[in-house]
Amino acid sequence: MGITVAILLGQYSIIFVSILACAWRILNWVWLKPRRLERLLRQQGLKGNSYKFFFGDTKESSMMIKEAKSKPISFSHDILSRVSPFLHQTVQNYGKGSFIWFGPIPRVNIMETEQIREVFSKFSDFQKPATNPLVRKLAPGLGNSEGQKWTKHRKIINPAFHLEKLKRMLPAFYQSCSEMISEWEKLVALEGSCELDVWPFLVNLTSDVISRTAFGSNYEEGRRIFELQNELASLTKQLTQSVYFPGKRFLPTKINKKIEKIDKEIEASLKIIINRREKAIKEDHGLASDDLLGILMESNFREIQENGNNKKFGMSIKDVIEECKLFYFAGKETTSTLLAWTMVLLSKHMDWQIRAREEVLQLFGNNKPDFDGLNHLKMANMILYEVLRLYPPGDTLLRTVTKEMKLGNLTLPAGVQLSLPMIFMHHDPQLWGEDVTEFKPERFSEGVSKATKNKLSFFPFGWGPRICIGQNFALLEAKMALALVLQNFWFELSSTYAHAPFPVTTIQPQYGAHLILHKL
Repeated sequence: MGITVAILLGQYSIIFVSILACAWRILNWVWLKPRRLERLLRQQGLKGNSYKFFFGDTKESSMMIKEAKSKPISFSHDILSRVSPFLHQTVQNYGKGSFIWFGPIPRVNIMETEQIREVFSKFSDFQKPATNPLVRKLAPGLGNSEGQKWTKHRKIINPAFHLEKLKRMLPAFYQSCSEMISEWEKLVALEGSCELDVWPFLVNLTSDVISRTAFGSNYEEGRRIFELQNELASLTKQLTQSVYFPGKRFLPTKINKKIEKIDKEIEASLKIIINRREKAIKEDHGLASDDLLGILMESNFREIQENGNNKKFGMSIKDVIEECKLFYFAGKETTSTLLAWTMVLLSKHMDWQIRAREEVLQLFGNNKPDFDGLNHLKMANMILYEVLRLYPPGDTLLRTVTKEMKLGNLTLPAGVQLSLPMIFMHHDPQLWGEDVTEFKPERFSEGVSKATKNKLSFFPFGWGPRICIGQNFALLEAKMALALVLQNFWFELSSTYAHAPFPVTTIQPQYGAHLILHKL
C-alpha cells in the first residue's frame, strides 16, 4: 500500500513539475522575455510602442492594413502609407531607430545603409526567421535554406542560371510573349484600340514562361500547379498577419486543412514530372535538356557521381520538389508585377515610352529581339531599375538574431528580429533626394553604383552572397516582353484605372492595370 502511494505521489510530482515547467516557458515567451528585450532595446535609444500581451502591434497593424486596402489613392508614387501603413506610422512617430512588435517578438528597423550591408554580408549570422511551416510550403527551397543545405543547393542550382543557359531559354520567352501580343492584336483589331486590364495577361505570360523554361515540352502540366499556387499564396498571406505559436499548424482549422490539401496536390503533380525526367536522364534521353528542371537534375546527378555516388552530396526528390515550387513562385510573381508597374508608369510618362520605343525600333526594327540586343537596351534598363526602386517586388526583408550580435552601434540580443524595409530605403529622400517619389529613370543612366553613390540603398533582389539567383532571368524576360509590346503598341492610362499598390506576396495592383492599347 505504502509503495503504491509513493509511486502515485511520484507520478503526480512529475506531472506537476512538467505543468509548472510548461507554464514557465509560456510565461517567459509571452511576457518575461519580451519585457526584457524591450528594456535592452530602449537602453540603446531605440523607440517603439510598449509591448502589449501576446499580440504586440499585430492587431493595430491588421486594422491599418484593412483600412489602407479599402480604397485606392490618387496617382502618386508616394505609396508607403498604403503598402506598409503601420511601419510608416512607426517611423513617423519614432524615427528610423525604432522597433515594432510582431506578437511577442520585437522587430528592429534597420535603415542605415552600412548596417544593411553588414546584415547581408554576414548571412550565416543573420538568417531568415523561422515561420509557420504552413507558410513555408508556398516557396521553400533555396530561398529559405540555411547553412550547409543552402551551400549545397546553391552550387547545384547555379548552372541553371548561367547566362549561356538563359540565352538558350530566349526562344521560350519569345514564344510566350508573342502569344500574348497576338491575343492583344485580336482585341484591338476592330477599332485599332481597346481598353484592357493588362494585369491578368501579364500573370498568365509569366506563368507560361516559367512553365516552358522549367519543364520544357511538359509546360502544359505546369498550368494547374500555378492555379494551385495562386490559391496557396492568398491563404498563406492570411496566416502571416496573425501571431504564430508552436503547434498552431496542427490545429484542424479550415485554412490549415485547405493549405495541406493544396500542397499535397502540388507535390503529387511535381513528383510525376520529376520521376519521368529522372528516368529519361538515367536512360540517357534527357541529358541535352535546356529547361531549368533538366539542368538542375543533370547538375544534381553530376554532383552525386563526382562524390562516388554518395547521395548525401546531392539533392533528394523532396529537395528537387521544393526547388521547383520556388521556381514557380518566384519566377511568376517578380516579373509579372515588374511588367505591370512598368506599363502603368510608361502610360503616365509618355516621353519615356517614346524614348524606349525608339531604342527598341533602332536595335530590332520589327524583327525578333535577340540576346545581344536585349542586353544593349539602355533605356529599358534604366526604366526597369526605376520601376523596381518605386515598386520593388517586396516591401520588407526579415532576418533573425539567434545569439547576441554587434551591428554598428547596436548590441542586438538573441530573440529579436531585424526588419530591412526595402521600400522605405528605396523611397528615402536623404538617400535619393527630394524628388524621391518622382519617376526619373535617368537616375540610373550610369548604372546602379552611381545612382546610389555606392551606398546600399537599392536592393530589389537582395544583396551579397544570397542575392536572388533568378534576377538575370527576371530582367531578361521583362526586357523581351517590353520590347515586343513597344514594337506593336502604344498605350495610355485608362480613366477607369484605380491606383492601389498593395502587398500580397509581391506589391501588386489591387484593382488591376487598366490601360488603353493602340496598335502601331
